[in-house]
Amino acid sequence: MRILLLCSAFNGLSQRVWCALRDAGHDIGVLLATSEQDMIDGVRAAGPDLVVGPFLKDRVPAEVWQRWRTIILHPGPVGDRGPSSLDWAITDGMRTWGVTALQAVRELDAGPIWATRTFGMPAAPPRKSALYAGPVADAVLECVFEVVAKAADPGFVPTPADDAPTATPGARLRPRMRQADRSFDWAEPTETILRRIRAADGTPGVRTEVGGLTVYAYDAHPGLARGDRPGTILSRRQGAVLVTTGDGSLWIGHLRPAAEGGIKLPATTALGRRLHGVPHSPVAAEAEPEAPGAYRQIRYRRTGAVGWLHFDFYNGAMAAGHSRRLLAALRHGVAQDTRVLVLRGGTEAFSNGIHLNVIDAAPDPAAAGWAAIRAINQVCREIITCTRQVIVAAYAGSAGAGGAMLGLGADIVAARDGIVLNPYYDIGLFGSELHTYTLPRRVGADHAQRLIDDRLPVSSAHAARIGLVDEVGPRHPEAYAQWLAALAEHHSDVRTARKRRAAKARRLAAERIPLEVYETRELAEMSRDLWTDRSGFAIARHAFVHKVRPAGTPRRLLPAADSGPAVTGRIRAGNAAPADRLTTLRPAVPVTA
Repeated sequence: MRILLLCSAFNGLSQRVWCALRDAGHDIGVLLATSEQDMIDGVRAAGPDLVVGPFLKDRVPAEVWQRWRTIILHPGPVGDRGPSSLDWAITDGMRTWGVTALQAVRELDAGPIWATRTFGMPAAPPRKSALYAGPVADAVLECVFEVVAKAADPGFVPTPADDAPTATPGARLRPRMRQADRSFDWAEPTETILRRIRAADGTPGVRTEVGGLTVYAYDAHPGLARGDRPGTILSRRQGAVLVTTGDGSLWIGHLRPAAEGGIKLPATTALGRRLHGVPHSPVAAEAEPEAPGAYRQIRYRRTGAVGWLHFDFYNGAMAAGHSRRLLAALRHGVAQDTRVLVLRGGTEAFSNGIHLNVIDAAPDPAAAGWAAIRAINQVCREIITCTRQVIVAAYAGSAGAGGAMLGLGADIVAARDGIVLNPYYDIGLFGSELHTYTLPRRVGADHAQRLIDDRLPVSSAHAARIGLVDEVGPRHPEAYAQWLAALAEHHSDVRTARKRRAAKARRLAAERIPLEVYETRELAEMSRDLWTDRSGFAIARHAFVHKVRPAGTPRRLLPAADSGPAVTGRIRAGNAAPADRLTTLRPAVPVTA
């Protein structure tokens, strides 16, 4: 079937739907809803059998939905309407929620129903971004495939919205949530404040005051300390600040100054000199026990012959400090007497590479970018060259750019079903992370070049077929954790681990071209991107950080039949690096890492 995804942005959910439909054999294209006329012209040019809106904030023009069947995926159960569905569901502590596939009509969220799914909400307040990337995305995917099947049935008639039963109590028409609806006082209970902030994560945040600065707050975690005066900053740790509440405290990881042009940054960076005199909260040594609820971005534990190194950086973004802490923890894990070390990222994101917001806010963005890329490269090098342990890179969450490349040098790459990988660079950077060494060894030089050039997302299932990942585990996070434990235990067998480590040592010793050569070439290209801005990194970075809406749809996303002049975006900072970037330094003998 010829399907067109009509999206406000080609975000993680849209990418997952695109990957799944492509893997199922459908002719799939994307059109960004940049303007009403662009939508009309784009759909007319595509001539689809079906238009699907997995992430659409804009009203579909009547000229589109009157002529083409257009199905909108609404992140709420039957009966729910309005633009802030997940925000209200989290704020009100709903016990169940859902997704509904509705046919576009003149009135928003009021069309006939094609499919619906419900799911249980976690007892603890979920982050909106986590809920969206998890249960909501899973329900959307099920609804999309049901819609596609029904669209192929000429006898199918959708159910009018007024006739559909409302299975979820509280589902109704609600207005857009305003900051007045989100506001809180630091004297309120911790759980109340936590729920308000998480209902607004990652957009728009909750307007409040921290350290005397008016900000939007994100990335909240319960703290263990108590203080006298609510709203007081007690301490700081790994970029976060600990703020007292009415009955406890909250770690706030990220803030966005409310002043015009403010961007989301680690809380300590946003507050800067306002933290003078605020003590650092020490992190226990890796081998020392720590309370389960303590705020920590990186944790190490061991079970028998398996070491577990878990890192979870907000949105998968890694500034130089994140990479340095991860490198120290990785070296600690490698030095233990275990036989397998599992490097596991967060469930929302494994990694998305260097922290563009921190770079953009730095006094010298080029120097900040250089420090970030050098730091993450050290992590990649440690993974590639490790022969003391069998390294398992566990992609529990999606990954992009340098974050997708981060774990490719591991002995085993184990992805969770349903994640999306974007193994390419598309922001005016050549990229590093030693990808010119690891990527061809996994998928072959020619396929590696296609991934870089095509700049398209890859599902975990497709990644396994081409060798980008070795194993794919269950979609449910708990089931994936159990599967991953069994996988690690299997590879921790004494004889199996010894043979794998010895084989890796022989491969590294037999390399004709030293690893340093790959990194040197990558860094030489990166230096030109950072300091001479040859490919438009500055404007592309600014557009990403400030959420500038593109002027059109990139050519690579348009339906295959539309190969004429593309509706190109305002930001044209792609890969201006030489076409032979991955073929110049071919390994003497192509091998799988």
